[in-house]
Amino acid sequence: MTADLARSHPLESRAAALAAVGVTVAPYVAMANVRAATGHPAPANTWVPAGDGHSIWLGPDEWLVTSPTETPWALAARLLAAGHDAVTDVSAQRITLRLTGEHVRDVLATGCAIDLHPRAFPPGSSAQTTLARAGVILLALGDGYLLLVRSSFAGYLADWLLDACTEFR
Repeated sequence: MTADLARSHPLESRAAALAAVGVTVAPYVAMANVRAATGHPAPANTWVPAGDGHSIWLGPDEWLVTSPTETPWALAARLLAAGHDAVTDVSAQRITLRLTGEHVRDVLATGCAIDLHPRAFPPGSSAQTTLARAGVILLALGDGYLLLVRSSFAGYLADWLLDACTEFR
């Protein structure tokens, strides 16, 4: 007999504290790594809307495509049907955080070396970088940022964000 295992979010216990400082913990979303020899809609260091999700440039022939409404299997099937060379489900790999608020750039600047000023990193920009020594994918939105962090680093980064925000409360 097998037990039914409930899926838990690694930041479930920190969600309320994060929300109090302008960080929204997103539920799991389907994510697929796409390799293609032909072009894709997101040019270098950018992201574009892809249905209800995002298509994020990762490299010359590599993109991360997300969807909050599709299952991982449906997303992968749709992308394969579109003719991409390789599609890999990476849905369990990353956690998504949405960062907003008056001091969000200041908080990120305490642990991230890239220039996040809107002239250098305008909405639609993306970067693979480190934040507090954790590898992240950072997307500039019109009203804040999306931060994709590996699930195994999510707790560490959440605690770092909570600590970094104390200066700006």
